[in-house]
Amino acid sequence: MESYFLDWANLLLRWVHVITAIAWIGSSFYFVFLDSSLTPPEDEDLKKQGVSGELWAVHGGGFYHPVKFAVSPPQLPKHLHWFFWESYSTWISGFALFTVSYLYSASTYLIDKSRMDWAPATAIVVALGFFVVFWLLYDAICRIFGQRKNGDAIVGALVLVLVCVASWLACHWFAGRAAFLLVGAMIATSMSANVFFWIIPGQRTVISQIKAGQPVDPIHGKRGKQRSVHNTYFTLPVLFAMLSNHYSFTWSHPQNWLVLILMMFAGAAIRQFFVMRHGYKLGRNGNPLPYALVGVAVIVCAIVWMRPAPMATPVVNAPVSGAASADKTGASGQNDFKAVQAVLEQRCYMCHGEQVQMKNLRLDSPDSVKQHAQAIYQQAVVQKLMPMNNATGITDAERALIGKWFEAGAATGP
Repeated sequence: MESYFLDWANLLLRWVHVITAIAWIGSSFYFVFLDSSLTPPEDEDLKKQGVSGELWAVHGGGFYHPVKFAVSPPQLPKHLHWFFWESYSTWISGFALFTVSYLYSASTYLIDKSRMDWAPATAIVVALGFFVVFWLLYDAICRIFGQRKNGDAIVGALVLVLVCVASWLACHWFAGRAAFLLVGAMIATSMSANVFFWIIPGQRTVISQIKAGQPVDPIHGKRGKQRSVHNTYFTLPVLFAMLSNHYSFTWSHPQNWLVLILMMFAGAAIRQFFVMRHGYKLGRNGNPLPYALVGVAVIVCAIVWMRPAPMATPVVNAPVSGAASADKTGASGQNDFKAVQAVLEQRCYMCHGEQVQMKNLRLDSPDSVKQHAQAIYQQAVVQKLMPMNNATGITDAERALIGKWFEAGAATGP
């Protein structure tokens, strides 16, 4: 019953997390596009008001005319919309999901004893430490180098090194799927921390200065813009890390840390293409196409590098006609199932047997195995997700045995 309620919690939290993430990423992408697409105002009245840029757009049957005041408007409007709950709710729901999916069952989902055989409490503390340490180091890099000449390039290079080190450590300390998700959550935490510690406080300070009739310090806008730009480059790497848990060939690769780094780098390069593309149309930036080509090239290289070795063609026995064929098929199916049953007993019963039924699934009866043959094949052979983190040490030969049994019809008896 506990597993049933955990599944519901996982589903609902994931649903909320996706909804709020769409809202946050959507608004972030829109404002990056808007900032890059603004043109100097043509209307003299707008110029007198201090408008630094405007955009005309058509959408949904209507025309829109957003304008930007670079430092502050002549007066504050009565209703001012803030963009921060999208970020906070995304992080809160994501952390809750990470807790339910990984921290709550750390010994099963977070720990891979072949990498680090530590206690669940230790693994949880170290995992949470990734969030804190990465943010502190990233924030220090921005503080120290962000305002220097060529500061953006220096910050970008140092943050790349920091992400690479964190990816290497996570993939050597934690189970592969958990490591990928942990790195994504680590970066996403810094994204939300940028909003909480820099962007929103800076905007509140500006508003306080306007209300007090004080000169507005433009440094707050510059810092907020810098962190907002960082967030947009983080987005695609984070999304890859979050989606990768559905594709075991990425995080189960022997050099999974390098897979993670390459794909996140490709995502950041492709995002750079889209950021520059908005300004390129207005003649502000150079041609952004090389960034997209670099990102695509990295992905193609990863695909070629990670391709599996060709498998030997299985030998197919000559068909046997008549009753002899039926007898042979029945006996073969029974013998194959007995071998599969032995594998299930050794590798799967402890989680899906009489005593424990994780995911409400039992594999200790032929009828149940027959009913869930498709899922067994997908999880154990195709995706290699089960046993979780290969805690029971299933071999490639045993996975191949299950695959041969399924492809032959998944017979459980004569």
